[in-house]
Amino acid sequence: MKFFRILFSPITGTLDFIQKYFKSLVFILIVILLMPSDMDKKTLNPNLARVNLSGPIMDSTKIVSELNELEKNKNIKGVLFVVNSPGGAVSPSIEIAYAVKRLSAKKPVVAYAVSTMASGSYYASIWANSIIANPGSMIGSIGVIFQSFNIKDLVKKIGIEEQTVYAGKYKTVGSVMRDWKNYEKNELQTIINDTYQLFIKDVASARGLNVNNHKKFADAHIFLAHKAKKVGLIDEIGTIFEAKNELVKLSKVLDPRWKKQDKVEKFIDKIISESSSKISLMLFGLKAW
Repeated sequence: MKFFRILFSPITGTLDFIQKYFKSLVFILIVILLMPSDMDKKTLNPNLARVNLSGPIMDSTKIVSELNELEKNKNIKGVLFVVNSPGGAVSPSIEIAYAVKRLSAKKPVVAYAVSTMASGSYYASIWANSIIANPGSMIGSIGVIFQSFNIKDLVKKIGIEEQTVYAGKYKTVGSVMRDWKNYEKNELQTIINDTYQLFIKDVASARGLNVNNHKKFADAHIFLAHKAKKVGLIDEIGTIFEAKNELVKLSKVLDPRWKKQDKVEKFIDKIISESSSKISLMLFGLKAW
C-alpha cells in the first residue's frame, strides 16, 4: 500500500493541489484571457468613435471635451455624432457646434438624428460632413425663444411686495413680478432677433443655403426627415446602419473598429436618451402608437 502511495504520489499531489486551488487557477486563467498581449492591443486599437448628444443641452463641457480628445487622437479616423435632443441653451449649443466644426476639418464626422435633432441640437450638428436622419425623426425648429412668468397676481394674494434697488434702465428686464414695459419687450426682442440671425447665418454657411431664404428652412419650422432633406437641412435619410456605413466610407478605414463606450456612461446616456424622447414628444406632440 505504501508502495502504491509513493508510486502515485505525483498524481495524487497534483489532484490535491488542483482541488485546493481550483478557483484561484480559474480566476488567473480568466485574467490571462482578458488581458490581451501587446500585439493584440495594437491590433484592437479602435479607429472609429461614437459621441452621443442626448437630452436638453444645458452644459457643453463633457461633449466638447470628448470631441476635442477625439480630434487629437490620431488612431481615430472618423466620428459618428448621434443626436437625440430637443435643443437647449444657445451658448452651449454653439460650443458643441464649433467643436464639431474643428473636428470635421481634420477627420470625417457623420451626424445621425435618432428621433429629434431640433433647435440647439441641430445647431450643434450643422458642421458635420454629412447629416443622416431616421425617416421618422423631427428636424429643424430653427428659432429662438425667451420665456418667463408674470406672478404679480399670485404675489398679491400671498401678500408679498417686491423691493429692488438697481442702476441702469434695462437692469430689471424680464422681471416676473410685474408686466413688462414696451421698451423692455423691445429690448428682449432685439436680443432674440440678433440670436436668430446668428443661427440662420451659421446654418446657411454650413449647409450651403441662401440665408435670404431662411423662411423656407428656418422660421422655427419642424420637418420630418423627407421634408428636411428637400429644404437642405440633412443629406440622407436612413437608419444608424446607413450612418455607420457612411462614416466608414468617408473615413476610408478598411477594418472598422469602434471605440467602446464606458458601461456606466452608456447606461447614463440611455437614461438621458429615453428622457429626451419623452420631452420631445411632449414639446412637439407627434406620436405614433
